Amino acid sequence: MAVMPMKRLHLVALKRDRKKILELLQRESVVEISADDAEDDVFRKEDMSKQSAEFMKAAEAADTALGILEKLAPGEKRSSFAGREPITLSQYDEALPKIQEATEAADRIVSLDKKIAELRAEIPKLEMEETQLEPWRTFDLPLDFQGTKTTKTIAGSVPSDVPLEEIRTKISEVKPELEKYDATIISHSQEQTCVFFVVAKDEAEDLEEALRSLEFSKAPLSKENPQASIEAVRKHIEDNKKEIAETEKEIASFADKRQLLMFSHDFYAMRADKYQVISGLRQSKRTFVLKGFLPAEDVPALEKKLEAFDAAVDFSDPLPDDDVPVKLKNNKYVGAVEGVVESYSMPGKGEMDPAPIMATFYYICFGIMLADAAYGIIMVIATAWALKKYPHMEEGMKKFMRMFFLCGISTTFWGFMFGSFFGDAVNVIATTFFNRPDVKLPALWFEPVNKPMKMLVFSFIVGIIHLFTGLGIKFYSEWHNGDKLGAIYDAGFWYMFVGGGILYLLSVKMVTDMLGLTFTLPPAAATVAGWIAILGAIGVVFTGGRESKSWFKRILKGLYAAYGITSWLSDILSYSRLLALGLASSVISTVFNKMGSMLGGGVVGAIVFILVFVIGHTMNILINALGAYVHTNRLQYVEYFGKFYEGGGRPIEPFGQKTEYYKILEAK
Repeated sequence: MAVMPMKRLHLVALKRDRKKILELLQRESVVEISADDAEDDVFRKEDMSKQSAEFMKAAEAADTALGILEKLAPGEKRSSFAGREPITLSQYDEALPKIQEATEAADRIVSLDKKIAELRAEIPKLEMEETQLEPWRTFDLPLDFQGTKTTKTIAGSVPSDVPLEEIRTKISEVKPELEKYDATIISHSQEQTCVFFVVAKDEAEDLEEALRSLEFSKAPLSKENPQASIEAVRKHIEDNKKEIAETEKEIASFADKRQLLMFSHDFYAMRADKYQVISGLRQSKRTFVLKGFLPAEDVPALEKKLEAFDAAVDFSDPLPDDDVPVKLKNNKYVGAVEGVVESYSMPGKGEMDPAPIMATFYYICFGIMLADAAYGIIMVIATAWALKKYPHMEEGMKKFMRMFFLCGISTTFWGFMFGSFFGDAVNVIATTFFNRPDVKLPALWFEPVNKPMKMLVFSFIVGIIHLFTGLGIKFYSEWHNGDKLGAIYDAGFWYMFVGGGILYLLSVKMVTDMLGLTFTLPPAAATVAGWIAILGAIGVVFTGGRESKSWFKRILKGLYAAYGITSWLSDILSYSRLLALGLASSVISTVFNKMGSMLGGGVVGAIVFILVFVIGHTMNILINALGAYVHTNRLQYVEYFGKFYEGGGRPIEPFGQKTEYYKILEAK
């Protein structure tokens, strides 16, 4: 249970086997392929970015087609917990000949969807055209009629409802000399008045100039009379709608190609990744070179499979200057919190994996913060159901579910210890509906609501143990790496400084009374503890700046290091959040129980109680479980990791199947 040892891979193989070797590595998903920048006259890189982009475009087309198909012919919903469907290598090979069929289906679906979009975009324009023609429905000439040899016709509208005489008057005001024209109102409404003018050609320009002053707008053009044009527009709209329906039906007919499209997406996505890798390989006319890293435990299996190729393969230990990736390996109990470590930072070079020791503290802290047996049981059942129902769940999600499963067990344990089962629901239900106030769930230890100071002291004890464990890991790591003096300086003296200080405080009656403790250490213990703390402080001052050559700078840095005792105080106080969140969960539960029981017993009271109970406790478990998750992570990241863990490593990114729908299983 630790950081997995890594091996360097150096492979030289024939170019004819490049495709099969890369596909093998991609299915195995254990090798992180390193970019090789060294080039010479023989080995050069081959730019495959164009091919990679083409394959990615094909993958996106398949994905787009699946999205279109999902809207018009919805299939079975894929749960986010389900993960990718595993298929064997033989099933993969059987589906390969159908790739062209899938590509053609995707292109056809996308083109049909584009056609639908164009038809739909045309409908509003046609409807607008119909709206514009509607006021001219009774007009019996085409609206683009230009007039006769001696006359010109003008059709259009002026804003608002204007009488014909008023239109004539305004025209006369602008062009008094204008006489040879006739005007007819075709229709009118509050918004506009549609008018048809016939004017002598020699006065047409004057009339148009006068109409511009009236904010005159010309009518929409139509080669037929408006009535016929309206009917034609309506028919066009209906034809579009009919064609859209037929096109949608054709798209829906591709529903049986859904699985093939999913396979096509994954196939092209993998090929795009493969060609990106090829771009980073050094190649000669007939050979290629591949370098990378992989976990040492995967070497034997991969080495055996590579024997099928004419290739020179070398596995060796990483060099001191190599940027070696990190991969963790733990059992299910510890592996569940690997995601927490990865979210912070992977272990740096020479660091140990913090997850094995962190795991137990993580589950304990989470359980204390939520601390309700019923909530814990719900979490256990929900996560166990998800893990059983979705056996192909992705590994990251599976770890997350396991983490909450174990956190649920811890929550259940602490819930019974503190006597909380949906808060005080047992007592409220018994009192309200069965008149039995004596019935309640007794705490196996104590109730934090009634003894908050005891809970606070317990929180501090958990925090001190947690922090001292982190300091112990620092001591072990430095001692194990050969820096035994560093272990004493950086951890041993701090144990004395902080531990002695805590013991000394426990000998002060005012402090023990304030904390509600039933004991006070004797003066002799106080004397010993005080000297231990003083010696530890002196050790910190004289060694905290030992990297400096100047004694003056060493002492200054040592004094600053000793000032770190204040951060220890704040770190220990941070564990009061165990009390705060635990009380919050319990008090909110109690409030909802009291609210639900306000109407007393009876049918109405029972209905109200059930509604308030379900809604209230659902909100409470969601909010406080999220709060417990966030603050538990904070205790690990800030307080615990701050004592020993630096991180800085990077997770391994193996060349693998970055697929969305299927996972190809290598034959055993």
